[in-house]
Amino acid sequence: MNKKVAVALSGGIDSSVTALLLKQQGYDVVGFTARTTNSEESKIVVNNAGKVAQKLGIPFFEVDVINTFKEKVIDYFEDSYKFGETPNPCIMCNKFIKWGKLYDYAINELKADYIATGHYANIKKINGIYKLYPASDEYKDQLYFLFLLNQEQLMRTLFPLSKYKKEDVRKIAIENDLPSKSSKESQDICFIKPPMTTKKYLNNILEPKKGLFIEKRTGKKLGKHSGYWQYTVGQRKGIGLAAPEALYVTEIDPVTNIVYVGYKDELFSNELILKSINWSYPINSKEFDANVKIRYNMQAVSAKIKISNDKIIIKFDIPVSAIAKGQACVIYNKEDGHLMGGTFI
Repeated sequence: MNKKVAVALSGGIDSSVTALLLKQQGYDVVGFTARTTNSEESKIVVNNAGKVAQKLGIPFFEVDVINTFKEKVIDYFEDSYKFGETPNPCIMCNKFIKWGKLYDYAINELKADYIATGHYANIKKINGIYKLYPASDEYKDQLYFLFLLNQEQLMRTLFPLSKYKKEDVRKIAIENDLPSKSSKESQDICFIKPPMTTKKYLNNILEPKKGLFIEKRTGKKLGKHSGYWQYTVGQRKGIGLAAPEALYVTEIDPVTNIVYVGYKDELFSNELILKSINWSYPINSKEFDANVKIRYNMQAVSAKIKISNDKIIIKFDIPVSAIAKGQACVIYNKEDGHLMGGTFI
């Protein structure tokens, strides 16, 4: 009997081709998707996913995750800004929705052997341990968002797109006339649709609150703003302050509603101290060299990792810019780039 795989369909190209490839490989494929909100957009996603399943001739199921998505993704996103942090909702969605509600539904309700998604990542089993490796398409690599997956989840997860470039995936969708063949890349935050922006979204849920821009170095008042949540550490555009050279947000204090600003050199740090790390597998060494990312859209940088009883000290070989509370710090193996672990800063 063929192994059963539940494919998380979004109606987009990546998940559609994932389902197609697995079907071609002889798996017993079923499609399912999450209804994340009561919005028209969420209905469209479910509808589009259903069309893909119909085209492929596979069973299709809809899973209501509205309450969990509101609590674990939307509320987390809003609260992060209220606390002066920079959230990463995709990581929380992976934890609580894709490898939370959907994973549980796939294994327990659909009795699937595996769950599959359209993520660009590669799982290898080495000496009995499952490890996440970069995908072939370095521009689409998504390891950063997957650091909370555990060994049991990795054991029952398939990433068929790991060997493909994005343009090849699009070509497969066109050649097989999948309903998603002309769909665009999905944007980062699925519940904030253009022309809505993060700033407008936050201003709709939070009352304007006058506060000060203060130069961190001198304590000098440079101007006023209407709410600290409109800014993130490292931000340069949209501050609206006149200065001899570009000013950047260096720190946010949600208690006093002060946005501290400074010049580019003030953003750099040599060290980051973390309380704990979610390791993907047991780490035996207490000190080692690794590559580290403190946000998704950056090149991983070389660093020395030291694990003590109550903290993890990361010393960067070259200073990194704009370490922001709430973002994820992800650690990769120096030799082959596999994911070792990560945590929120």
